[in-house]
Amino acid sequence: MEPFWLAVTNLGRDEVFIVALALYTWLVNPRGGRDLGVAFALSYLVNTALKFGFDLGRPFTNDPGLASEAARRTAGGPGLPSGHAQMAATLWGGIAAQVGRRGVWILALVLIALISGSRLALNVHYAIDVIVGLLLGVIFAALAVRGFFPQEGALRWLIPLIFLALTALLPAGTPREYGTALGLLAGFWFVRPTFAPPRDVAGRVIVGVVGLLIVFAVFFGLALLPQGIRDIGLVRGLRYALLVVVAAEGVPRLLRRWLPER
Repeated sequence: MEPFWLAVTNLGRDEVFIVALALYTWLVNPRGGRDLGVAFALSYLVNTALKFGFDLGRPFTNDPGLASEAARRTAGGPGLPSGHAQMAATLWGGIAAQVGRRGVWILALVLIALISGSRLALNVHYAIDVIVGLLLGVIFAALAVRGFFPQEGALRWLIPLIFLALTALLPAGTPREYGTALGLLAGFWFVRPTFAPPRDVAGRVIVGVVGLLIVFAVFFGLALLPQGIRDIGLVRGLRYALLVVVAAEGVPRLLRRWLPER
């Protein structure tokens, strides 16, 4: 069963979240995608702070035989709370709450349950890690629907600049997740999607395929920076902020024919 659970747990990878957030923003709910992105970035930041603040071990910390090497490679950092469970609940729960349709809720709950269960099946988390992650994810999913993330006047620029300034103040050796979360938060807070989703199937396919090619070209292109440079807090923050801006502002401008201005 391990190959199955490894495949399921990989649905909690960064690349999957990037695809889901981008497609949801372009094809379903541009403004909702921005709010969901802010909530997702806040959830990621809180998860990181709690993980490294508590610094609690995982099941295989005390008994290395509990998890295979492949399973351990999916488990970065300390254990509590489960990042896979929390981020899955934030993203898929947030989408379901925004869309409000029964079928979407069912799909979201199945995905959240499978991803969370995979962390237990692979012995990379304790049950309490997953439970706390799910509870936090629910809170941030609700924030994606009811949160207020102001962009009026200077706030659109000032708040993201504060987040990026914080990345510049991160001490050497700080876990890279802090820079990533602050960069995502800066990017999502700044962007202001004002386009309408495509109305026909052909437009949706074009936007989905071309848009993802552009986003991943930027994602993997920026990853080619020398490791010593890309792991600097400010550089990491700028990388992820730029990725968000390209996805939410750049792609719609390039594909204006299919993503018309409202």
